[in-house]
Amino acid sequence: MPKRRTRATKTKRSKTSKRKPRSKVRRRKNKTNRRITVRRIAVALSVLLVIFIAYSFYLDFKIRTKFEGKRWALPAKVYARPLELYAGLALTPAKLLYELRLLGYKQTYNFPQQEGVFMQEHDEFILVTRPFLFSDGLQSSAVIKIRFSDHVIEEIYNFSEEQSVDLMRLEPAVIGGIYPAHNEDRVLVKLEDVPDNLKQAIIAVEDRNFYIHHGVDLRAIARALYSNVRAGGTVQGGSTLTQQLIKNYFLTNKRSLWRKINEAIMSVLIELHYDKNEILEAYINEIYLGQDRQRAIHGFGLASQYYFNKNVSDLNLNEAVVLVALIRGPSYYDPNRHPKRLLKRRNLVFKILEQQDIISARTQLRSSSSPLGINYGKPGFSTANPGYIHLVKRQLRQYYRDSDLTSEGLKIFTNMDPWVQKELASSISRQLRRSKRFDDKRDPLQIAAIISDTNTGSVLALQGGRKASYAGFNRAIDARRPIGSLIKPAIYLSALRSQKYSVLSMLSDKTIRVRGPNNKTWQPDNYDEREHGDVPFYYALTKSFNLATVRLGLDVGYELIAKTLNDLGIKRPVPAYPSMLLGSLELTPLEVATMYQTFASSGFRTPLLAIRGVMTGEGDVLSRFPVNVVQTINSENVVRINSILQNVAKTGTAKKLAVTLPSLHAAGKTGTTNDLRDSWFAGFTGGQLGVVWMGADKNRSTGLTGASGALNVWLDTMKNIDTPSLSLSADDSIIPYTIVDGGVIAVPEDCDNVVELFVSKNTKVMSQDTCAIELEAN
Repeated sequence: MPKRRTRATKTKRSKTSKRKPRSKVRRRKNKTNRRITVRRIAVALSVLLVIFIAYSFYLDFKIRTKFEGKRWALPAKVYARPLELYAGLALTPAKLLYELRLLGYKQTYNFPQQEGVFMQEHDEFILVTRPFLFSDGLQSSAVIKIRFSDHVIEEIYNFSEEQSVDLMRLEPAVIGGIYPAHNEDRVLVKLEDVPDNLKQAIIAVEDRNFYIHHGVDLRAIARALYSNVRAGGTVQGGSTLTQQLIKNYFLTNKRSLWRKINEAIMSVLIELHYDKNEILEAYINEIYLGQDRQRAIHGFGLASQYYFNKNVSDLNLNEAVVLVALIRGPSYYDPNRHPKRLLKRRNLVFKILEQQDIISARTQLRSSSSPLGINYGKPGFSTANPGYIHLVKRQLRQYYRDSDLTSEGLKIFTNMDPWVQKELASSISRQLRRSKRFDDKRDPLQIAAIISDTNTGSVLALQGGRKASYAGFNRAIDARRPIGSLIKPAIYLSALRSQKYSVLSMLSDKTIRVRGPNNKTWQPDNYDEREHGDVPFYYALTKSFNLATVRLGLDVGYELIAKTLNDLGIKRPVPAYPSMLLGSLELTPLEVATMYQTFASSGFRTPLLAIRGVMTGEGDVLSRFPVNVVQTINSENVVRINSILQNVAKTGTAKKLAVTLPSLHAAGKTGTTNDLRDSWFAGFTGGQLGVVWMGADKNRSTGLTGASGALNVWLDTMKNIDTPSLSLSADDSIIPYTIVDGGVIAVPEDCDNVVELFVSKNTKVMSQDTCAIELEAN
């Protein structure tokens, strides 16, 4: 038994002796594993460090590239024409008052002392103009007196120069902008132009340790965390001004740990390269402070203009504090929707300023009991005149890239006349009310119109739909519709160019059947469904007879008509089929305006231009858009047609014009398409051309002719813009004759029922009576 124990003991010892080496091996292995693990961790950390350094270099490069280059994408500002004033100008005080208010001038009842302020006493205005950099140099601010007499400027006196002046310009109104993708807008300001009370309030409320930390403030984070825990919600933020700038300037608003890490790294990096004042200036120009319809208000420069109609340098303490109060939540504290919230937030800001000894307790109490003082400046025009801005963009894209228009801060000077634009919009609204019984909610009536200057081709006003503020499909420049009888003057002009006809030639207005290319017979009819036999050339156009026009067009030929349309400014192909002669040709209102502009210019083709010039933000002239006139049609023939179009407005299809505005001499043509689907009128005076279209997008019948629809808009507009009468003139080869309406007889002007025509000087006088001179076409 003892031996067994001994054996057992030995066995046990031997086992023990064998385990010791294994334990050592295990320890060695564990030690080795630990070394490997440490090495791996070190390698991993090294890799992470390299990645972190590389990523930091990337962020650093990103920061410096953008911060040292062009820091903001500045939208192009679009301006209306400047109002030029001179003694003898026909202008009503009401129009000047409208222009001043459009420019944001404030009315006072004392002698004005500040820029952008005016006083009115009856027919006399005294105003302090604002300085403006025009293409020909800087126009300084001045104190100006403008005196009216019978709706004419009698005198312009410059108090600053103590003398009368021959000419002065008001600065042009901003009518819109061409914005970056997110519709951001801002007015850049320099730090030295920002009042101390605004800078102090920003730092006191948003980052009291701004001049101490290096991008991230750990104490502020801890303080915010403590305050938020105590309050049971988010009442205080820990982000520094630098972090807020980084978030707004480089990052998105999406909340995530990764964004906060990026924000912290970039904040430290930016503080390594730029001093505090540079960072503060960037913050002041970047921070989001509200929304003006589709336009995002960024920076205190624009916010001061939007909320208080002031430059940032003129803000008082209350106004500065209100803007600082908006930083925390521009939508939440929107003064329009939530004035009580904003008032409470503003008073908290005043309390913070008092706690930090920036203002006294007395100032804090007095200021907290004052109103917000919101005094909105003129709104942004990003949606006020989208139709006109659309045309501006289209014409600019022939010369500039989109990126230039949305980032370079260009100044675009246009030909828009704000008064004409306002009256056009009002006229369209009135016509829609008058035409309410023809409207349809499923397919509402639409109106598109263009007004241009007959002498220069400048587009003065444009509207692309029933609502002036509608920014969608622009019917004035994109809607192709059959033009109906608006094509007839081109056909009759072609006949004169063929030298086979004169304005006194006789035409047959009898039934005609035309076989088309598909062997279908086309048989047109007159609007009154009657034949009129043989009628004079001028009378057929005056009364817009279809049958006479088709016969004339077929005789003249499609080729010459197409050439005439091209010479008038129509660039698209003209189909050679019979219905084209009665206006199945589809054109946009802009194309029709181009065509009639050539009539109004007596055969000189003048491009319709919305733009007059482009400047950089610094004032360097990049482009000018001078009037480019080319004579494409003999003036004598055009004047002959224009004399007939004057008769259209007196005794023809547009005779409502002479009844409504008897003192206005104008020329024009109505147009109505099949089933009353389209209502057109194109007419011109001695100063303006207007083209109006009415219809429905789905091409339903509107129940309106050119005379009962579009003509009304034209009349309303021209009546209210004081357009001058049309006076036709020509060289000695043609002379005016007064013709009895419906006949071929010239009569003295005191005879009744007469119209005036321009005829060839060689026209023979056949016989003469008291009120009749018979002419022979020649």
